Formats: sequence, structure tokens, C-alpha cells
Amino acid sequence: MKQKKKILYISQEITPYLPETDISIMGRRLPETMLEQGNDVRIFMPRFGTINERRHQLHEVIRLSGMNVIIDDTDHALMLKVASLQPSRLQVYFIDNEEYFQRKFMTTDQDGVEFGDNDERSIFFVRSVLETVKKLRWTPDIIHCQGWMSAIAPMYIKKAYNQDPFFSSAKVVYSILNDDYKVSFRQNFANNLIISGVKKEHLAQLAKKQVDFVMLSKFAIQYSDAVVLAAPDINGEVLEHLNQSKIKYLPFTNDYVTDYQDFYNAL
Repeated sequence: MKQKKKILYISQEITPYLPETDISIMGRRLPETMLEQGNDVRIFMPRFGTINERRHQLHEVIRLSGMNVIIDDTDHALMLKVASLQPSRLQVYFIDNEEYFQRKFMTTDQDGVEFGDNDERSIFFVRSVLETVKKLRWTPDIIHCQGWMSAIAPMYIKKAYNQDPFFSSAKVVYSILNDDYKVSFRQNFANNLIISGVKKEHLAQLAKKQVDFVMLSKFAIQYSDAVVLAAPDINGEVLEHLNQSKIKYLPFTNDYVTDYQDFYNAL
């Protein structure tokens, strides 16, 4: 008999709000499949400026907005918006902020140059998701992180939120994709990650370094309970690190109904 789960998806991209890519298609199909299987599902993603709010009927959730996230001694205000995927009626929550996400592009500018503050944008996104879940008073069994913008979530859950009743029993899954970013994060990235419960020793592999995609992927693996190979052509260095880590992982598969449900149940 299948075990029904409460599953939280922290996803970088979801179609139809963003163009169809491997990650955005999976970001929609996997949660919808899990919902069809009887699981209780919530999805969070950034409210990138390319998203048409009127077309997709986004509206602000006033009671969950207004929180401030402090990054590098600066307050950043959270706006939370919500929409429903059709025909499943699955709710998608959008993390928004005037400075970080109200640009007319996702992670690069009009010339294809990656934004220099993508590191801060990922911190704001992940911390906003976790604080919002607490406000929703919803306790997930599985937290599945998809896309490099969610890669710091496993560390936060295991170190900053490990005593929190909403997260203390959750199993964390990280999907490894081939969504490499090209411009490394800045050297102050590790310092900006520090909040209550997160110590410098937890971030040793990131300290005083420009964090590239490979390093960030390894960091996510370190704090995850399990990993999904979400693309057939994973970065070789990341794959080698995963094999050496001995962590449980799901090989690449398109069988969302059986393979993913069984994988979640095995956790």
C-alpha cells in the first residue's frame, strides 16, 4: 500500500509560468503526479519578472507577506503571491521582492550576463520559503529541492531548522540537474548564509571562495538525505562526488508514478 506524504517542492522553475525547459517541466509534472497519487503537495518558486501575473492570475497573500529577511545587514521585504495550476488546482506560492525579483529577466540580463547578486537572491528565496511554511503551519514529510537556487535549503533545514517542529522530521531530497551557472558566487556568500544555528564550520567548504556550480552541488549533497539524478547528463565531477558520498540516490527516470513514490517511501 502506498504511503501518503506531505511533500514540499522548492523549485527554481515551473511551466507554464516560465518557458518549457527540463527543469520547469519536471517542476510541474512531478508535483502534479504526486498530488494525483493522493499526496498533500505544496510548491514554492521565485516570482521572476518574466511571469505574467494577470495571465496566470497571481494574487498577493497579505497575511503571509511583510516578513523581512536580513542579508548582509540589510532588510529585504517578502511579498508572497499564489496561483493555481490547472486543471489540478495545485497551489503554487511565489516568493517576491522588489529588489531581487521584479526584473524583466530570470537569472541573466538582456545580454545573457548572469546577475551578480544571484547568490543573495537564492538566500532570500530559500529563507523566505522556510519561514512561510512555518506561517502556514504545515509540516512536510519530504522537502524536495529542484534547481541550484534551492541548493542551500538542505543546509538550512539540517542546521538552522533542525529543532523546529515543522522541519525536524522532514527528509530532504536534492535534484541534480545540468543547469550550471557560469559566474561564481561572491566570496562573502558563506558569511551571508550565517543565521542562528548555522556556524562557520558548517560552511567551511564555501568560506573565502567563489562558489561555482560544482561546489554548490557538493554542498547540497552534503546536507541532503537523498539525491535525484534529474537529467541524463550530470556533471562528471558532481556525479563522482555523489558516488563517493554513499548517499542514497534515484537514477534518472521519467517514471514519476512508481519510481518517485517508491523513492519517497523508502526515505
